[in-house]
Amino acid sequence: MLEARNLRFSVSGKYLLSDVSIKVSPGQVVGVAGPNGAGKSMLLKILSGDLKQTGGDVYLDGRPLSEHDPSRLAKSRAVLPQMSSLTFPFKVHEVVLMGRSPHVRGVESRHDYKISKAALEKSATEHLAERTFPTLSGGEQQRVHLARVLAQIWEPIRGAQRYLLLDEPTTSLDLAHQHRILTLARKFAEDGVGVLAVLHDLNLAAEFADRILLLKDGKTYAEGVPDEILTPEIVSSVFDVAVRILRHPDSGKPLIVVTDTHL
Repeated sequence: MLEARNLRFSVSGKYLLSDVSIKVSPGQVVGVAGPNGAGKSMLLKILSGDLKQTGGDVYLDGRPLSEHDPSRLAKSRAVLPQMSSLTFPFKVHEVVLMGRSPHVRGVESRHDYKISKAALEKSATEHLAERTFPTLSGGEQQRVHLARVLAQIWEPIRGAQRYLLLDEPTTSLDLAHQHRILTLARKFAEDGVGVLAVLHDLNLAAEFADRILLLKDGKTYAEGVPDEILTPEIVSSVFDVAVRILRHPDSGKPLIVVTDTHL
């Protein structure tokens, strides 16, 4: 389990995160949502070890995150940041193969190439394999980076659980690819991977997440299963909009419809 307990983060004496706790269990998709500036990406950076919290603790599989060997951790936990800059003219298949770096001893094996190819197929980017990365659109680049992090944790690791941390993975993606990417994350969870996804779209969070953490002003406003916390009162209070909660005609999950943006 990946767990944060009472996380706090401050800059110049101002708390940007205050006493936030979250758990991500293997086999589960946890969505993190909230308005701009709520602290969603900051929380993910602390959970990934990219940012050191001011207070509180982060545990991975029962041990403090800081006690885990970085090289072993890189084999079992992958992070897709909100922005991934890469300007060198690498071919797409080379970018995805970079995800196998923690597993490579010397040179890449046939097995590494096979996994990279499978990750390209899963992310619907196999047709881009020979393109140079900087020539891709923003959405295509996002999907290639997703393939890269999937290749990183493609296989189970003996003695360790796998985790996938996604910071706004649907940014720049069209409607079809948004659902394709989150369906893929859902399938990884079904294979035993713990998935945390920062999402702006509450309807996507409702459809794909087992549990949702709603942040507002750096604090936990609500946490629970979608049916519990996606109520008109909670959503309206967090996002300052009036909403109606309907039911998805196929899944029965909550479906949020904004009725007034001026509360």
